[in-house]
Amino acid sequence: MNERMLSGLREAMSVLHRDGPLAATDKIQQTLRGLMPEGTWTGDTRPQGQPEPLVKAAGVLPDLLARLGIEVPLGRTPDTRPSAPRAAPKDAEDAPAAGKFLAGSFTNQAGTRAYKLYVPTAWQGQPLPLVVMLHGGGQTPDDCAAGTRFNRLAEAGPCLVLYPAQAPTMNATRCWNWFDPLNQQRDQGEPAIIAGMTQEVIDSYNVDPARVYCTGMSAGGAMAVILGATYPDLYAAVGAHSAMPYAAASDFSSAFTAMSGAAAPAATKRLQGVPVIVFHGDRDETVHPRNGDQIMTQALPSAATELVREGQAGAGHPYTQRVHTGADGRVVAEQWLVHGAGHAWSGGSRSGSYTDAQGPDASREMLRFFAAHRQRAVEA
Repeated sequence: MNERMLSGLREAMSVLHRDGPLAATDKIQQTLRGLMPEGTWTGDTRPQGQPEPLVKAAGVLPDLLARLGIEVPLGRTPDTRPSAPRAAPKDAEDAPAAGKFLAGSFTNQAGTRAYKLYVPTAWQGQPLPLVVMLHGGGQTPDDCAAGTRFNRLAEAGPCLVLYPAQAPTMNATRCWNWFDPLNQQRDQGEPAIIAGMTQEVIDSYNVDPARVYCTGMSAGGAMAVILGATYPDLYAAVGAHSAMPYAAASDFSSAFTAMSGAAAPAATKRLQGVPVIVFHGDRDETVHPRNGDQIMTQALPSAATELVREGQAGAGHPYTQRVHTGADGRVVAEQWLVHGAGHAWSGGSRSGSYTDAQGPDASREMLRFFAAHRQRAVEA
């Protein structure tokens, strides 16, 4: 942490005690603006010269304060969830899926985490695909399942869906600790726990090992990218929604820089040929959409060919879809930039948090992308 950042955080702590978390959040944002180079958001429509919030720091402020040993009174931490209220299920797509939604936990040498596992009604012991879905900060497996509708889609697939749960004792906001170097390595920390949990489900439910995939939202998306980079022999393809690239940060303070899109991950940190699908809203004020570009840079081979498509989700958000194919003609990566969308799961249900029903359906598109890829190491 450099001196300017440290000084800004000290001032933010003083502001916290005097004026509360909202004012402290503003102070952290001011500090980050002073550290970042000049730049504008993709598709920015603000009047020229109007400042842009590089990071919506309220979402990570509780964890920062916890790590600094400072307690925040209950009820005073600002809510960073979308302004639209949650609504009760109104149609068949939001109704509970008919399969089994089981609770469990997994332990190995790296630690213990709880999980939820959706088993579709079609499963009778036959090998099916498995999708590992990693929730974002402030979420739980149940909340994440409701918002993404993956359980409903798993019925039609069919496939199993595994939702690992971050422990609040490991991160006060339930974020996966993607910025910790320990958690960017194979057989270490959280990647080892999630990969071990994945393998246990594969063994217990006769999952097709060639059709195992991982995706996630925000911090969960960043961890999904890490899993793709560190376990390319386990995951056949990876999804990342509103997420950061692999090894973009090395500690908690540099995570702010990464989230703002100003980090430059090392060129050697690549995804080793694992197919990747990326979704990001171009009005995301929590994780700059430039992070999606950086994930693509890590994923693409040098000889990739790009096809650009413009579309619109019904009466909702327009989007730009970039499809990249390798020298052999196979699709190696897709990037969806949703115009007008913020930090929310595109096409999700309001019965979950951090969703935007106006966007293209990220869950359906990710499952479509996954279905086109198999683990070559297993097939060989």
